[in-house]
Amino acid sequence: MARPKLPGRPLEAPGNRGPRGMIIAGTIRNRTRLTACSAASFGSTRHCKWQSPINIHACNLWRCSVQIRGGNQALAKFLDEGITLGDALDLLPLLPQGGVDLFFTSPPYADARAYSRIHPDNYVEWFLPFAQAMFNAARQSGSLILNIKNRVAKQGPLKGQRHPYVYELVLSLQRMGWRWIETYIWAKSNAVPGKFGPRTKDSFEYVYHFARGRRPYFDLDAVRVPYKADLAEIARRKMDRLGRRNTEAGFGRDRTKTYQRGGADPGNVVMVPQTYNQYRGVAHTAAMPEGLAEFFIKIASPAGGIVIDPFAGGGTTIVVARRLGRMAAGFEIHEHFVEESRRRIAEYSALDIQGYLHFCPVKPKRGITVC
Repeated sequence: MARPKLPGRPLEAPGNRGPRGMIIAGTIRNRTRLTACSAASFGSTRHCKWQSPINIHACNLWRCSVQIRGGNQALAKFLDEGITLGDALDLLPLLPQGGVDLFFTSPPYADARAYSRIHPDNYVEWFLPFAQAMFNAARQSGSLILNIKNRVAKQGPLKGQRHPYVYELVLSLQRMGWRWIETYIWAKSNAVPGKFGPRTKDSFEYVYHFARGRRPYFDLDAVRVPYKADLAEIARRKMDRLGRRNTEAGFGRDRTKTYQRGGADPGNVVMVPQTYNQYRGVAHTAAMPEGLAEFFIKIASPAGGIVIDPFAGGGTTIVVARRLGRMAAGFEIHEHFVEESRRRIAEYSALDIQGYLHFCPVKPKRGITVC
């Protein structure tokens, strides 16, 4: 098949990043201008001692294999596949230590689905080995964002009460070394009604943000929302030269700077309708809304960063992350979900042509060349 002609001017691609001694080959769109680091460099390209702009074109058949020099071939394989069939407990340790920007996932809830019968009493013990493997693979600036929901116990001494396994898990992760940064509420305006005993319907779920180090990547500007104030109020505030109001409690905020950031802080209650993506043909019984994945991928991972979902399910994380310019892969133990995810990824790839970089061996003092 001849190399396709790809219209449009080159896009400036963010630097691909990996642990020391690795060059990560990532997803590119159409014709991309990539700035590549020397093998001795790591982090973003602006920290590289040597840089070389290289024009990349889509490969034959629009897909090439990915090779990582001096690094982790498993990661290259995962990124190339998109979703890998297997137990995440076996696959997570294959990731390079300190190589992942974001783990975004919604693991099976305790005793909630036919494909997951993990008793709430055993949930923490079951999940911690996954958490330890993710901790080892996360960058110092990396995060784990966990969507999880508690449930009413069906039996035992807590029967009829909310089981505390989610809170026990959060504290256990904190003791492991994950830094508990924030608790978000995913508010579902269209939650499904049903019989819940002496309680109203479930209209929210928890999303916990944990960080590997003290300074996690966090881009608030990526998720800002429109100001509620009208244009007249915004204009008036810009002319206010005495915007700071002191109170008995101390210094107040400078109100003149309220509208200088292009949008408002959205807060930690994330309003995303509960959708099942049926219009996209998603067959998973508990599909994650794409809007939820988009919010947290934008806020907690850099463009060009590596995003991994160890419980990939219907592949929403991978599809959304790639759409946002991240390099993404996932693991899934159920074969029928893997097939579904691969169909979605292929469908997205057909709509938004992507290529995969194939790096040749690094030449001394020359950086990398493209085969």
